[in-house]
Amino acid sequence: MAPAIFVFDAYGTLFDVHAAVRRHAEAVGPDADRLSAHWRAKQLEYSWVRSMMGRYRDFWSLTEEALDHAFLTFPQADSSMKPALLEAYRRLDCYPEVPKALKRLKEEGKELAILSNGSPEMLASAVTAAGLGGLFDAVLSVDELRIYKTDERAYELVTTRFRVYPEAVSFQSSNRWDIAGATAFGFRTVWINRAGAADEYHDLAPAAVLPSLEGLTRL
Repeated sequence: MAPAIFVFDAYGTLFDVHAAVRRHAEAVGPDADRLSAHWRAKQLEYSWVRSMMGRYRDFWSLTEEALDHAFLTFPQADSSMKPALLEAYRRLDCYPEVPKALKRLKEEGKELAILSNGSPEMLASAVTAAGLGGLFDAVLSVDELRIYKTDERAYELVTTRFRVYPEAVSFQSSNRWDIAGATAFGFRTVWINRAGAADEYHDLAPAAVLPSLEGLTRL
C-alpha cells in the first residue's frame, strides 16, 4: 500500500544548509566553503554527543556554538560576520525543486510533515522564508522531547501526531544516518543523496535513493 504521509527532514533535505555562508561568501573570505562545511559537521556532531550524554541544548544553541568553532578553526575568516550568518541561517534557501515536489504530493492527496532536530522557531522561520507555508500538515521538532534523532522517540512523534503505524509513512532525508534511524523505526525511507555520497549502514537500507525530490511521486 502506498504511503499516505510524506515526512521530510528539514536541513539538507528541504533547506540548503550552505546557503547562509554562500550568501556572504565574499565577506567571509577565501575559507568560506570550508567554514560552511565545518559549521555543518560540528552542528551535527554536537547534537549526537549531547544526546548520548543526556545533556540537551536546543538546536539553535548548537548551531551558534558550531559556528564559533568554525571561526576558531579558520581564523582567517571574518568572525565579525557571525551575526549576519546566523540571521541568514534563519532564512535558508530551499532547494529549487522543493516547492513543486511538495505541491504535487499535496495534489495527490498526501499529508505532508517536517520532522527535524531544529527548534520550533528555526523551523517556522525557514518555512516562511522559503515560501512553503500552508503546505505542511505538521512541523514537528524534537525540542519537545529534548533529544535528537536517531533516537526512536523522535520518529515516534510522527506516528503519534498522525495516529498511524510506521508503514504508513514515507520518510525523506539527505542524511544517511537519519535514513538508517527511520528505517530501523519502520518507516519506508527515501535517501535524497544530493551529494552523491557513498552508501553506508548496509543493514538499514533505504527503499529508494534519489538525487533530489524530483521523481518522489513516481516511486
